[in-house]
Amino acid sequence: MPKRSVATDPVLLGLVAVGVLLAPWFLHYGDQRTVSWGLQTAIDVANTYFTFRTATHPAMSAAGRRFWWAAVIACAGCLLGDGYQTVLLVLDPALTTVSPVQTVLVVTGMAVVVGAMLRHPLGGAGRQRLRLWFDATTVLTGVAVFLWYFVLATDLSGRRATDRWGAAATAVVMLLITFGLLKLILSGTAPFTRAAGIAAAVGVSGTAFAGPVALGLIGDPGPGGASVIQLLPCVLASASFRVQQLHVWRLAEKPPAGMGGRSSRLPYLAVIATQILLVVSLREDDVDPRVWGVAIGAVVITALVLGRQVAALHDNERLLTEIDGQAERFRALVQNTSDLTLVVDYDATITYASPAALRVLGVPDSELVGTSLHDRTHPEDMATTVADLERRLAANPGTGISTQVRWRHADGSYRWLDVVTTDLVHNTNVGGVVLNARDATEARALHDELHRQATHDTLTGLANRLLLHRRLSEATEHVSMLLIDLDGFKEINDRHGHHTGDQVLIEVAHRLTGLLGAGELAARLGGDEFAVLLPGTAATAAARLADRISAVLAEPMPIGGGLLTVGASVGVSAGEPGDGDGLLREADAAMYQRKRERRERRARAVGQGAVQPAGT
Repeated sequence: MPKRSVATDPVLLGLVAVGVLLAPWFLHYGDQRTVSWGLQTAIDVANTYFTFRTATHPAMSAAGRRFWWAAVIACAGCLLGDGYQTVLLVLDPALTTVSPVQTVLVVTGMAVVVGAMLRHPLGGAGRQRLRLWFDATTVLTGVAVFLWYFVLATDLSGRRATDRWGAAATAVVMLLITFGLLKLILSGTAPFTRAAGIAAAVGVSGTAFAGPVALGLIGDPGPGGASVIQLLPCVLASASFRVQQLHVWRLAEKPPAGMGGRSSRLPYLAVIATQILLVVSLREDDVDPRVWGVAIGAVVITALVLGRQVAALHDNERLLTEIDGQAERFRALVQNTSDLTLVVDYDATITYASPAALRVLGVPDSELVGTSLHDRTHPEDMATTVADLERRLAANPGTGISTQVRWRHADGSYRWLDVVTTDLVHNTNVGGVVLNARDATEARALHDELHRQATHDTLTGLANRLLLHRRLSEATEHVSMLLIDLDGFKEINDRHGHHTGDQVLIEVAHRLTGLLGAGELAARLGGDEFAVLLPGTAATAAARLADRISAVLAEPMPIGGGLLTVGASVGVSAGEPGDGDGLLREADAAMYQRKRERRERRARAVGQGAVQPAGT
């Protein structure tokens, strides 16, 4: 149903009007039992409808629906019982007793509600649930004291046995309902709003206790006044059911954090009311002044203790509000940040994962907890990065250490992450190693691409002069160097264009790479000049490779729909890695010597008509 304000609800306004008109009607016309029971039956009809609509509302939870269906049964029982009593009065207006059938139907219906309330889940655990039971029992004890004083200990000798038993049964079941309502209200898990619950508790308990309490406080109110006192709590209970029907949508709203754990003032009100009742009861008898002194002292001490408790309660709630706010702020930050937070033990078992795990690794945080982080780390990083990280953590406990590592994503790929690791195992609030990780895959890819562009030739993908010199400086053993210059490449560029020339250079790079083994490096120094670094290779083996390179590069290249041929002059040098420039100069000299020799041989061959010029 649409949300409606209680201030403008016509049904609720009608109930208010009935409650207001009760007093003048019955005080003027006196005892009208048939009208009273008829009005009670009409209220039962309304209550059954209100509770039914609440029980069938889609916003109601499964546990709340069970509670409200029990309320429907209770209201239906009251309707049948009160309706039966009304029929008896219509048939015999002089009837002055309450039928046992009415009592049984009402008590049975209310017992169903008691059972539903006692079975309703409370939430919380440990000391929170213990505090709840203490609070509810305190309030119940206060209600029981008033029940004893005004009902059970009152002289009922003038009433019939069936009436006394009916009144006692009704009082007991109402007392249990009051306890159940208080328990649910204090737990914060009630299937009704707090305002509606308190109003219902007052109305339900008032149907059993209002008459005796009024008799004890103000004396006999008369037949008309008794009817008013009996019907007003029923109207209040019905109004509370209507309010809950209008506000049932509020039960679907998430309550503020920590609301269920807040303390209630009801136990303190019960203590205060009981102390007041003690003073009222003492004035009825001739009490010794010493007893008065003890009683007054007990009341004052109780008031002081209650004042201190209320002050402490206020401070505790303020602190709890601040803590809840900080916890909520922390939860919001953790749940909405793009960074992943993990807590692991020394065995790398994940004990906590933030919700960002789904965004970063594609895995829900609940599935990460209990798994090993080592199983998700790239094997290459386990032997290097992780081992180094563990050593640094051991040497710097409590200090955040930054590193980059690859973790496996749910799609099977590995993602680079910037990780700050802090050992907080000895912090009792954490009890583990904290890792704050940020996805650095794109940044790492950009870094690697920039590094590749800075150290590799853009056209051929081979190392450039910078990387060649770096590898020379990093070498720790005897090296050989090959310097390669293409013969006839200028003619190809001039005849076929630069695009074809680029294709030739790419093919040369491909053939060079295919001839090299592990640890050997091919580089393009510029133009048509290439170099090959051969760590740990002797000069004789380098010379054999040079001859092989010359032969492979001289093979025709299928480019642009034709076959193009270039030659290669290869110079060889060998020495220690510290003299890189010297090795290049020596290889350059040897290369030009080979080029001259090749030119002379080619010139002789052309003169004899044995070969065609290169580049065809």
